[in-house]
Amino acid sequence: MDILKQLSIYYREKRHYLILSMLCLAAATALGLVYPLLLRKLIDDVIRKQQYDLVLGIALTALGVVIVKAFLQFLHGFFGGRLGNYLAYRLRNACYEKLQFLSFRYYDRAKTGDLMSRLTGDLEAIRNFVGFGFAQLLNLVLMVTFGMAVMMSIHWQLTLVTMITIPFLAGIALKFESKIHPAFQEMRLALSSLTTAVQENITGVRTVKAFAREPYEVEKFSHRNERYKNNQIFAATLWSKFFPAMELLASISVAVLLAVGGTLVVKEQLSLGDLVAFFSLIWFIIGPMWGLGFHINNYTQSKASGERVLEILNHKIDVKDMENAIELSADEVKGEVKFEHVTFAYGNKLPAVRDINFEAPPGKVVGFLGGTGSGKSTIIQLLMRAYDVNEGSIELDGHDIRTLSVQSLRHQIATVFQETFLFSSSIRNNICYGMSEVSMDEVIRVAKLAKAHEFIMELPDGYDTVVGERGMGLSGGQKQRIAIARALLKNPKILILDDATSAVDMETEQEIQAGFQEVMRGRTTFIIAHRISSLRHADEILVLDEGSVVQQGTHDELIKVPGPYQDVYRIQYADHLAREESSTKRGEA
Repeated sequence: MDILKQLSIYYREKRHYLILSMLCLAAATALGLVYPLLLRKLIDDVIRKQQYDLVLGIALTALGVVIVKAFLQFLHGFFGGRLGNYLAYRLRNACYEKLQFLSFRYYDRAKTGDLMSRLTGDLEAIRNFVGFGFAQLLNLVLMVTFGMAVMMSIHWQLTLVTMITIPFLAGIALKFESKIHPAFQEMRLALSSLTTAVQENITGVRTVKAFAREPYEVEKFSHRNERYKNNQIFAATLWSKFFPAMELLASISVAVLLAVGGTLVVKEQLSLGDLVAFFSLIWFIIGPMWGLGFHINNYTQSKASGERVLEILNHKIDVKDMENAIELSADEVKGEVKFEHVTFAYGNKLPAVRDINFEAPPGKVVGFLGGTGSGKSTIIQLLMRAYDVNEGSIELDGHDIRTLSVQSLRHQIATVFQETFLFSSSIRNNICYGMSEVSMDEVIRVAKLAKAHEFIMELPDGYDTVVGERGMGLSGGQKQRIAIARALLKNPKILILDDATSAVDMETEQEIQAGFQEVMRGRTTFIIAHRISSLRHADEILVLDEGSVVQQGTHDELIKVPGPYQDVYRIQYADHLAREESSTKRGEA
C-alpha cells in the first residue's frame, strides 16, 4: 500500500469522499445479511409453524432493504466516482506540470509514447482503484467479517468446520498476487513500447514511405505486439490456475456444510431455517473470496501504474533555482555574456565542450562554426541552462547564471532552433507564442523582418491560417521564417540563431540576414551556422573542433590564416574563388 500512500496527497482534500463511499458500501453490505435471516424466519416460523400472517411483514422488510441498499450503493458509486475523478484530475495536472519543468537531461532518454501511456492508461488504472477498487477491497473484508459473525451467532461449531478452507483460499490469493504483480509490470512496459512504436511511426511516416520501409515497420510493430500478447497470455495462464483452485476449495466448504449441517438438522441440533441461512451466508463469504482475485488484479494494476506515475512525479529536476535565486528584470539586463573555463559532458560520456573561454559584450555578434558534434549547440544550451556546467562558469551581466532563476534567465533569451517546431494553431498564435496583448501591427512587422509576410498573405486565411501538426502543410523554409518571427517578437536581450537559415535558399537567406542587421542592433547575438555567409558579419567567430575552440577572430582575419575556417571557406566559395583566379590570370595576360 506504500504506492497508494504516496498518492494520497493528491486526494487528501477530498478524503471525506473515500470515507463516505466506504461507509455507504459497508452499510449496504450489512443490509445484505438481512436476506439469509429473513429466509430463516420464512422457513422456521412461517412454513414450519404455519404463521402465515408474517409473510406480508417479511416481504415488506425485504422490499425496504432492497430500496435502502440500492440507495446506499448509488451513494457509494457517486462518492467513489467523485474521488476517482478528482484524483485523476490532480495527478494529470501534477504530471503535466512536472514534465514542463523536468530538465533536458530527462528528455534525452524519455520516449513520447511511454509518457503518453503513463498519462492515460496508468492514470485510468489508478482512478478506478482509488475510486472504487479500494472500497471494494475493504468491502470484501467486511463481508467475510459480517458473514462469519452471523454464522457464529447461529452455530459456532458448524461455522468453524465450514470455514476450514478459508485460510487456504487466502493463501492462494496472496500467492497469486505475488506472481501477477510482476506480470502486470512487464505488461505495462510492453504496452508503453507498443505505444512508442505507433507514435514514432505516425510521426515519421514520411521518412518511412520515402525509404519504402513499410514492411520493416510492420515487422518491428509485430515483434512488440507479440511481446505484449505473450505477457497477456502469461497473465491469463495465472488466472486459469487461480479460478479452478478457488472453486475447488469453495466447493469443499459447501460439501462440508451440507454433510455436517444436514446431519445436525437430522439430529434436530440445528433447524432447517438455520441450515438454509448458513448456505446463503457461506456464499456471502466465498463469493468475495472468488472476487479476491479480481480485486487483487485491480490493486496490482494500480500499483504498477502508480509506480510509473510516481517515477515522473518523484524524478529529480537537474536544473532548478537555488534558494534566493535572483529574478532578472528586462530593464536591468544589458546582455553581457562571459564563459570562463567551461567544461561539460553528457552523462558519463567524454566532454562535449572543454575549457571554453570568451566574452560577448552587449550588442556583440558571436558566431560559431564547426562540424557535427563539435560542441556548437552545447554551448548555446549551457547558456540557456538546459544543463548546468560541470566545470567553470557562465555569467550574464556579472551574475553566474546558476544564481539566477531559470524562468527570468530564459525570458531574456530568444532562440531559433535548427529543427523548427510549430503548434497546431494559427500562424498568428505561433508567432505570438508565449506573448500576451500583442498588436497585429507588431506581428506583421516581425513577419516582414523574417521575410514571412508575403507567403503568409498568400495562404487562404492569411495569419489566421491553421497549420497542421508540427507545421504540416508548410515548407521547411516557411516554418523556419515563422520561428524567426516568433523569436524577434519576444524582443530579447540575447538572440540565438541555431542554424536559423539552414532551410531557406541563398537569396532568402541574404534577405533575412539584411533584416537581422536591424534586429541585432543593441542585442547580444549568437549565431550557429554551417554557411560562412551567415557568419561573415559577426564581430567574432569561434571555430570549434571536438569541443574545443581551435580558432578565434573575425571573418577577415580567419580567411587569411591556414586552418579549418579557411578550409571551409575554400570549399563553400570554390566557384567564386575559381572565377577570381581566372579573372586575375586574364588581367595578367
